[in-house]
Amino acid sequence: MPDNNDLLQGLLEIEDDDERFAELDKLSEIERKEFRYHWHLWARRSQLPPPGDWRCWLVNAGRGFGKTRAGAEWVREIARRTPDARIALVGASLNEARAVMVEGESGLLAVFPPGNMPTFEPSLRRISWGNGAVATLYSAAEPESLRGPQHDYAWCDEIAKWDNASSRAERAWDNLQMGMRLGDDPRVLATTTPRATQLMRRLCAQEASGDVAITRGSTYENGQHLPEPFVEDIKKQYGGTALGRQELDGVMLQDIEGALWSRSLIEKCRNEALGDPPLRVVIGVDPPATSRGDECGIIVCGIGASGIAQVLADISVARPTPERWARAVANAAAAWNADRVIAEANQGGDMVASVLRAADIALPLKLVHASRGKTARAEPVAALYETGRVVHTALFAKLEDQLCGIMAGGKYEGPGKSPDRADALVWALTELMLGKGSRPRIRNV
Repeated sequence: MPDNNDLLQGLLEIEDDDERFAELDKLSEIERKEFRYHWHLWARRSQLPPPGDWRCWLVNAGRGFGKTRAGAEWVREIARRTPDARIALVGASLNEARAVMVEGESGLLAVFPPGNMPTFEPSLRRISWGNGAVATLYSAAEPESLRGPQHDYAWCDEIAKWDNASSRAERAWDNLQMGMRLGDDPRVLATTTPRATQLMRRLCAQEASGDVAITRGSTYENGQHLPEPFVEDIKKQYGGTALGRQELDGVMLQDIEGALWSRSLIEKCRNEALGDPPLRVVIGVDPPATSRGDECGIIVCGIGASGIAQVLADISVARPTPERWARAVANAAAAWNADRVIAEANQGGDMVASVLRAADIALPLKLVHASRGKTARAEPVAALYETGRVVHTALFAKLEDQLCGIMAGGKYEGPGKSPDRADALVWALTELMLGKGSRPRIRNV
């Protein structure tokens, strides 16, 4: 029988991922334990650095692809072979850098053998190795912290999630690049799920020059290592949507020319860390045209003391009966303590009010009649996004797909026959931001 060194060498020589993994499945438990920290055995080729004289390696892939593990193993290898290396670890925030990049299940501390662990000093934001290599944690939300420090290497995680509402993301990236001046071959790894941010567009545009090498991949490539409920849940949430191509397939979505909303605009207006509690909440409803219509758009929006509108929830219902969508509206109004429910009555008139009142007689209902087309109603709301007066507090895949399909000329080129969710959002934000008495007031809870 071959010894373990011969066995290891033989496995490393297998180029095909599926063939190598099949051989790994045949190993005994003792052999698997011994080879556990040989990353080149267990990694897919797409998780290993590409060849070439690149300055930045961008891993632009779907959720669960194995981006964090690839980043942690890349840093581990650098620290092993480069004594006295200076490495930057940059996350969207210091908390995320520590929780994901360092202490996470696939983070740095998880990929080292127990007897060869680096020393992590949280108070100093520092990881150090016995050979003198040092990694320092930084927050992309604090671009000035990257002005001055010098590095040989850097790992930047979830760069598409960095603060795009201001210029912080690009300033953090630029300050980091100006400090990449140690050693003979400074390089940066950026791992992220794609979003159409300005920084992402910049990096993708540099692929042709060879300065940026891009690895693209999907969630399903790592399916054998992902919990089945996760895969099922993410399919349910994003399947059949354009954003599903982004979040699962790792494709950066392109904008439709002439649309009122663009992906980059929505990303600029995304703020998942809600720090301004809503003082007023309005629910917009776009009822189905028939008793078994395709969809009832139900969007929850709020506004706080800052005067910035917040898109809080999308609880739209597909192919509902009147009783079902009305109950969904009533439940949302109770859950969010809504001040008002705005429902379009063009298609149903008194029937809309009757169905909603049957679900909850005390519902704070206001019926509205559309005198203009959907695009004309949407234009002033799109302008609110342009001026930074609306934020999305989460990723609303189906709603955002519809917004990006509403054309300035009056047509709709998004998914489905009609932008029901987008229309509900327009009604809610019109009431909050453009109607009379739209200023927030203190509510008694």
